[in-house]
Amino acid sequence: MKIHFCGAAGTTTGSQHLLEVNGRRILLDCGLYQGRREEALRINRDFPYFDPKEVDCVVLSHAHIDHSGNLPNLVKSGFSGNIYATHATRDLCQIMLPDAGRIQQSDCDFFNKMNQRRGGHDTPAVPIYTEQDAVKCMDQFVTTGYMRPMPICDGVSMTFYDAGHILGAAQVCLDIDDREDGKRKRLLFSGDVGRGNNELLQNPAAVPDVDVVLMESTYGGRFHESPARNDEAFCAVVRDAIERGGKVLIPAFAVERTQQLLYLLHKAYKSGSLKSLPVFVDSPMAVSATEIFRIHPECFNKEVYDFLFQEKDPFGFEHLRLIRSVAESQGLNQLKGQAIIISASGMCEAGRILHHLKNGIGNPNNTVLFVGYCAEHTLGRRIMDGDKEVRIFGEFYPVRARIEQMDSFSGHADEEELLNYLGRMGGPKSRVFLVHGEPEATAAMQQALRERYGCEAEIGVLDGYAVC
Repeated sequence: MKIHFCGAAGTTTGSQHLLEVNGRRILLDCGLYQGRREEALRINRDFPYFDPKEVDCVVLSHAHIDHSGNLPNLVKSGFSGNIYATHATRDLCQIMLPDAGRIQQSDCDFFNKMNQRRGGHDTPAVPIYTEQDAVKCMDQFVTTGYMRPMPICDGVSMTFYDAGHILGAAQVCLDIDDREDGKRKRLLFSGDVGRGNNELLQNPAAVPDVDVVLMESTYGGRFHESPARNDEAFCAVVRDAIERGGKVLIPAFAVERTQQLLYLLHKAYKSGSLKSLPVFVDSPMAVSATEIFRIHPECFNKEVYDFLFQEKDPFGFEHLRLIRSVAESQGLNQLKGQAIIISASGMCEAGRILHHLKNGIGNPNNTVLFVGYCAEHTLGRRIMDGDKEVRIFGEFYPVRARIEQMDSFSGHADEEELLNYLGRMGGPKSRVFLVHGEPEATAAMQQALRERYGCEAEIGVLDGYAVC
């Protein structure tokens, strides 16, 4: 059995790990790499580390774009096998992947228009895949629920376990009869591990009898300042923003983070913890994702499950307006008075949040509130790191708005939570590989595992191999 690290090794984006066993090739995740534009285009377009036509199947941990977002291009490039996912992950991908295609086309059109205005010196932008490519790839999805073993190829059976990260997120457990060495092995790919005590979801499940682990390390060396479910801290930030008299702009992932915010605002408005302001969710995909959440109560924790039947709609309340059309979105630019605007993407790399930042980041009365992780080299990270001027759609804008960030909403376990996650896992765990982390974070996680468990974890290296 051989593992080839093709993405999310030395970085947190573009998750792709190729497992070769019994003459078959199983791709764990197929995410879009997000970072510097030219580098991202090269990596995402070309699949530099494997031939898509030679992949037998894909197992998808969850629907976030850095894990699922290059599936349409994989199919477009010749992949013809099954894509295995949970039911909720498939439903989310059905809206997220076409949306990603639309956003790519829209952003390319806008970039090209601005390029022409500047004299046409830059190479015209072309989308990696289209909305039609994304719709086509959905035909290859095969779904199953948690704790339901399924054979996926010769000598390999797959079982999904709840990862507690986003709706439908799974730890991927593969039971393998390795024909080459005659041994049975259980490999666990963590995907993204949730913190536990999530506003909406159940805690990550403990998987038994694990031999080989591919574990994320996003927050190695870091500890969340706030505990999960720190509702009062969020309300305090919003109250302070209200007192400043401007708007609150919240870049948020359309899936899970937006729904967390809506559930929290619903509770805060109902209890009187927050003054009721108009709330706009300006993301067609977030609006559609919220509908998907409503039809998957099996993923909710008990509090939300009970709230669903008492209030009928955890994600809907007075003063909430869900924005779909471009005209409505553009109308928010002329909005007078205070409001909360939630818009994707969370890393500010695409989508309507860019237009809201362009129009609002220069106003010192406004607040930009980050409630999620932003990878290196993304616009969101540059704003969070304190850049005084940022480039949006090819033009520079001064950053005068108040910048706030909260990590209590983080969908990723921090170092201590990852250590506890591995500790709850059963089996010898004789090989542990760390992926999905920037170099400093992964090195810190490696050291923490050594100190806590005497575990000599190995670090997955981009385009590197490991034989197990």
